[in-house]
Amino acid sequence: MRTIVAAVLIFTAGAAPAQTRLFPNADLTSQRDIMDRRGAPEWEIPAGFEGDVFTFARLRPQFHSRWRVDWPESDLFFSYRLNEMTSLTVNPHPRIIDITSPELYDFPFTYLVEPGHMNLLEEEAAILRNYLLNGGFLMLDDFWRENEWMNVYQQMKMIFPDREPVELELDHPIFRTVFEIKEKPQVPTPEDALNGRAKGITWERGANPFATYYGIFDDAGRMMVVICRDTDLGDGWEREGDNKWYFHEFSEKKAYPMGINIVVYALTH
Repeated sequence: MRTIVAAVLIFTAGAAPAQTRLFPNADLTSQRDIMDRRGAPEWEIPAGFEGDVFTFARLRPQFHSRWRVDWPESDLFFSYRLNEMTSLTVNPHPRIIDITSPELYDFPFTYLVEPGHMNLLEEEAAILRNYLLNGGFLMLDDFWRENEWMNVYQQMKMIFPDREPVELELDHPIFRTVFEIKEKPQVPTPEDALNGRAKGITWERGANPFATYYGIFDDAGRMMVVICRDTDLGDGWEREGDNKWYFHEFSEKKAYPMGINIVVYALTH
């Protein structure tokens, strides 16, 4: 598996995102104008780094009709912000990877959306177990309510029958790898955020009024899977240009800092 090292980070670890404008010059009015990349800027990979870049890889299980939720905007904008905010050399072209593809092992970090609705094949679970135990990392994002959590739990048990998800508290390094995060980020859709704005509601109907994060670890204590429950970081990436208030309150302060922390933590631990 390719090794990618995040050597120097542009922003100082420990800076509180709630007090920092991460993207003060962001153009929030024209991000939908360029339809080929949905408004996401293009950039060149520096010469000599073509074979040593971080590529955002979205997993596509065979029996998971919602694998494409928030795609492609979330993947494009997150790749752009990751390239902008860290010293990682990031591929401007994220990838979609089938679990059974031999290319899976080329990507040290993988992202899977709406796992509350997926049904892994036994073959896929076995491949993911091997991938994760051999240095890979999986991020699960965007699922709400108890029934979806139970499906996620069962799917993870297919991969690791002998391992339990462990709740991550705020003193875990993943919450301060780049940005110091002082509350577990809960990111709703812009519609839910705007509807609940006056009451401070950030959760979807029927969901918990707080987000929970879990990790699954190998025998050496390395986190292999991070599970983001009752939150949708991908919406904060995908829909950063929908509403200026939403961008500043959720994309800037929560979705991007947490996503960047997760990727940098995965690549450096």
